[in-house]
Amino acid sequence: MAHKQDYLEKVEIDRQRRLQTALISECFPDVSFIIIQLIYYLKGVNEVSMIRTINFWPSRHAYFNMDCMIKDCIDGGFDLTQVITHMVKKHEKQGKGNLSCKGKISNQSSQHSRVAYKIAIQYDTGTHNILRKKEK
Repeated sequence: MAHKQDYLEKVEIDRQRRLQTALISECFPDVSFIIIQLIYYLKGVNEVSMIRTINFWPSRHAYFNMDCMIKDCIDGGFDLTQVITHMVKKHEKQGKGNLSCKGKISNQSSQHSRVAYKIAIQYDTGTHNILRKKEK
């Protein structure tokens, strides 16, 4: 029962953090769509434990911190905020890389899991964008 309570608290904290983040349309007005594909791996294992695709559109919050899939992980996850911010700043359409989880599991060392990520960003280059630039 305590584990379920911990999980529910973690979900609520994550929800609050997400709601405190600005919308993608506010942070990145030129972005019309972001797709993130994550491939999860466990430490020491080269087999894929999970593949996850997340779609972000302008009306979603710009919260790019993905949870670690290890249920007992404390303060872990994979924050792609800097990666996406850099890509948008450079107007890059695709990017990929790897991140390791920095969380802890029952006093064990960090880096117990990792993800390989692919990010695709579509930019709004139509007349809507031209009108927005004239307003500034």
